[in-house]
Amino acid sequence: MEDVLRIGGQELTSRLFLGTGKFSPNSLIPEAVRSSGAQVITVALRRVDQGSEEENIASFVPGDCIMMPNTSGARNAGEAVRIARLARAAGYGNWVKIEVITDNRYLLPDNFETIKATEILAAEGFVVLPYMSPDLVAAKKLVEAGAAAVMPLGAPIGSNRGLKTRELVRILIEEIQLPVIVDAGIGRPSEASEAMEMGAAAVLVNTAVATAGDPVAMARAFGLAVEAGRTAYLAGLGATRQYASASSPLTGFLSD
Repeated sequence: MEDVLRIGGQELTSRLFLGTGKFSPNSLIPEAVRSSGAQVITVALRRVDQGSEEENIASFVPGDCIMMPNTSGARNAGEAVRIARLARAAGYGNWVKIEVITDNRYLLPDNFETIKATEILAAEGFVVLPYMSPDLVAAKKLVEAGAAAVMPLGAPIGSNRGLKTRELVRILIEEIQLPVIVDAGIGRPSEASEAMEMGAAAVLVNTAVATAGDPVAMARAFGLAVEAGRTAYLAGLGATRQYASASSPLTGFLSD
């Protein structure tokens, strides 16, 4: 059975998106990408230095992957739009992950400014994937603004705390007619699998892989977990019950 994720005219067979921040050294990135099977790789434009191959994070992304610059560092819609335009002018394609953050403690996204940036960039032909707090009203406005997907956070960025917004993400999956990609906070492969079992279209992972003892092995673990969760979702999970339900008939016992 065909099971591909379609975003911005692209067909993806991997539902794991991989971030490139925090890898040390950067030379681990290509192997981690291959190990995970990820096809969409995010990079922060402020880490792209075309004058230095060793420092240029983009030079470590395999050429057959879709590079998705993010607008990390943007504090309002105008800055996000400017970063996205710079990325496209520099040759990094038209996919962009919108990040607009003004909260310095929890690094929570500003949904209002994100919606404004999405509307502008979608009208300019960008494939816009906005990072957002999982709010249904905001998600609907992002759909109207032309987003190609929505990316609700599971927990604060880099926290590895897991799917703390589970119920809100579930509502988005149920109500939004766009791919829902869980981004930020996923710390364990089991949490990525849980998101996929719920019906998320994909998950984006960075810190949990990059800061693992063996990032390449952890990347593979996440790739397998996402595949397992997706397969379970498609298979249809069994119903949960409050009380026991015998798996064998309660008749035909041996008599004394």
